[in-house]
Amino acid sequence: MELADRVNNIKPSPTLAITAKAKQMKAEGQDVIGFGAGEPDFDTPENIKQACIDSLLAGNTKYTPVPGTDDAKDAVIGKLKKDQDLEFARNQIVISCGAKHTLYNIMQALFQEGDEVLVPAPYWVSYPDQVILASAKPVIVQTSEENGFVPTVSDLEKVTTSKTKALVINSPSNPTGGAATRQQLEEIAKFTVEKDLIVISDEIYDKIVYDGFKFSSIAELPGMVDRTVIVNGLSKTYSMTGWRIGYAAGPVDLVGAITKIQSQSTSNPVSFIMPAVVEALTGPQDFIDTMVAEFDRRRNYICDRLRSMESVTCYKPQGAFYVFPNFSSIYGRKFNGKVIEGSNDFADYLLDEAKVAIVSGIAFGADDYARLSYAIAMENIEKGLDRIEAAIAALD
Repeated sequence: MELADRVNNIKPSPTLAITAKAKQMKAEGQDVIGFGAGEPDFDTPENIKQACIDSLLAGNTKYTPVPGTDDAKDAVIGKLKKDQDLEFARNQIVISCGAKHTLYNIMQALFQEGDEVLVPAPYWVSYPDQVILASAKPVIVQTSEENGFVPTVSDLEKVTTSKTKALVINSPSNPTGGAATRQQLEEIAKFTVEKDLIVISDEIYDKIVYDGFKFSSIAELPGMVDRTVIVNGLSKTYSMTGWRIGYAAGPVDLVGAITKIQSQSTSNPVSFIMPAVVEALTGPQDFIDTMVAEFDRRRNYICDRLRSMESVTCYKPQGAFYVFPNFSSIYGRKFNGKVIEGSNDFADYLLDEAKVAIVSGIAFGADDYARLSYAIAMENIEKGLDRIEAAIAALD
C-alpha cells in the first residue's frame, strides 16, 4: 500500500517509544528503571475523579459543542484571569483532546507550504513534526545553556526571514526545565512585534516551578495578547495525562478556525470529563503545592547526583520535572570495543547494559544531552542513578 509522503517526513515520538520499550522489558521480567516518563507519578486528585464519576452517572455521555461546554470554557477563562490577569471571551477558548491535539490544531489552522516557524532547540519532540504535517518548514533556533536554553533576540535574528510566520515558546520547557524570565520575555515580545510574528506559547508546565520562580505568559506583555495563542491543559498540573484535556486561548478568528478543524476530526472533547475540568480549575488547588514540593526534593537530589558524576554537567531546571544533563564528555569512550558516538549510542548502552531508560538528546535537537524525568519514585531515582554512575565508570 502506497502511503502519503507526509508519513515519511515525520518520526514516531521518541519519548513514547522509549517508555513503551522500557515497559515491554519490564513485562518480560527485566528490572528496568525508566526515566522516560513525561507524566507525574501522582494519582489524579479524588475531587476531580469524583466530579467525572458524578457526571458519568448523571448521563453526560452525549455530544457537547465542538470547543467544549460553556462551563468548562468559563473555568479556563477564570484561570487565565486569576493567574495572568488576561481577559478572554468564550469564543476565544477551544478545549481539545490534550495539549498535543491543541498544538496540532493550531499548526493546521495557521501554517501552509512556504511558511517558516521558529522552533528553539532543545525542543519538545512534536513541534517540528507538527509543523511539517502542516506543510510548513520548522526552522531550528539554537539556544545556549548559559541563557537557560531561552532564545535571545540575537539567536532569533540569525534565522528569521521574510517567510517566518511564527515562533514557538515553551516555558517552563520540556526537555530542559528552563523557564523564561519576565525580562527575557519582554525582549522576545519586542522582537515578535517588530517582525509581525505570531507566538504559540506552550504553558503546560506553568504551575510546576521552583525556588520562588514567577511564571509569566508572553501574552501578558504590551501588544502581545492579539498575536499570541496560549496552549495549556490539565495533564501535568493535575496529573491527568490519560484524560486528554488541553485548551487554547487566542484571537477569535484563530479559535474559530481551530474549532472548524476540530469539528472535522475529533468533534468535541469527552463529554463527561467537562465537569472534571471545572472542578480541576476552580476547586481546591493544594494538591499542586504537595506535588511540586516532592518534585523539588527529587530535583535537588538528581541534580546533585548527576553533577557529582565523572564527566557530567547538569543545568538545574527552574520548572517542569526533567533534568537535561550534558553527557558529551563521555562520547568517544568505548564499551566492549564499541564507541559511544552520541546520545543515541549512550541511551542504548544504558538500556542494554544498565537497564536504565533515558531519552537521547538528539530527539530534542541537542545531541550533547539526554533527558531524565524525575516524575518517578525517589527509590527508583536513587537506584537508576547508581546504575548510570556505574555504567559511566565501566566505559574504557
